[in-house]
Amino acid sequence: MVSPYSLSRPGGVQGQVTGLARAMDRLGHQVTVLAPDDRARPGRHGDVVALGHSTGVRANGSVAPVALSPVAAWRAWDAVRRSAIDVVHLHEPLAPVAGYGCLVAGRVPMVGTFHRAGDSAAYRVLGPVARWAAGRLGARCAVSEEARRTAVAGLGGDCQVLFNGIDVGRFADARPWPSDRPTIVFVGRHEDRKGLGVLLDAFATLPGPAQLWVAGDGPLTAELVHRHPPSADVQWLGVLDDDELAARVAGADVLCAPSLTGESFGLVLLEAMAAGTAVVASDLPGYRTAAGGLALLVAPGDVAALAGALREVLADAAAERGRSSAEAREARRARAGAWSMDELARRYLEIYDDLRRPGPGAGAR
Repeated sequence: MVSPYSLSRPGGVQGQVTGLARAMDRLGHQVTVLAPDDRARPGRHGDVVALGHSTGVRANGSVAPVALSPVAAWRAWDAVRRSAIDVVHLHEPLAPVAGYGCLVAGRVPMVGTFHRAGDSAAYRVLGPVARWAAGRLGARCAVSEEARRTAVAGLGGDCQVLFNGIDVGRFADARPWPSDRPTIVFVGRHEDRKGLGVLLDAFATLPGPAQLWVAGDGPLTAELVHRHPPSADVQWLGVLDDDELAARVAGADVLCAPSLTGESFGLVLLEAMAAGTAVVASDLPGYRTAAGGLALLVAPGDVAALAGALREVLADAAAERGRSSAEAREARRARAGAWSMDELARRYLEIYDDLRRPGPGAGAR
């Protein structure tokens, strides 16, 4: 299982890689993760092969922590060539440079999963090389229809659309973090495309006694903290461990995902739904798909619309009682349950088996 992004930084792709590895381990399969890791010396550490340190590269409105040294690609090549590996699964196969060594090695069947949505400069710049590399993949998958369209437009061919998996139990079984008043939680990187500034401006217009929990960090943290200093109403939590993050999401009345663009899938929405928490989010295709009609969606970047949606959901949360409240929570949990990491692992294992099965049609997915 190969991640081009450093395991030392929280991120959607890194979470999918490590989550799938754990799920496949539970299903009886041995998984080795290859990825950059700024916390470890290069080399094998248990079931992780650290490919080297990362460098932040601006991409898709974010900063991607990728390994740029050719040595990282060589380490991936060496790991594949020397190990008894049956399948190589590359996430964002054309992101530099972790997967390049695997694509060149090519001694075992390879699966590629495409995560990003929107314009891809890399596909344009690499051109025929990108299409050659994609042709090395025995199976191509995408986490959403938006991600599929991006990959197909840049590389040709087609992709099977699956989804991003979530650790349903971690959120469904979390003990809610105590809160004595209406609470909104934001989870994500503090960068332009995640829209945290829009949420903070919207929250400033809400009447008391609501509070906002802000989890995560990023390049805009200092600027946003200066504009909206810590207070009893706005709590800056920093990067949380898995248990506290799940508890905060479960303890909030509403999770807000105010992203402006670039979201191929609404993983954070489904995690909140698994906890039974209501969701307000930007009306982006990836979020719309994940929400399945169970979130309140507003135009991206519209401060007034976001504030109005938050007031509405907080009022509903305060008014909900008994059966109606329980039914709303259970509907959200049922929606999230369909996207479990264990189910996603089983779907990928079927693809792996198909690739390894000899005869006509093998690898045609």
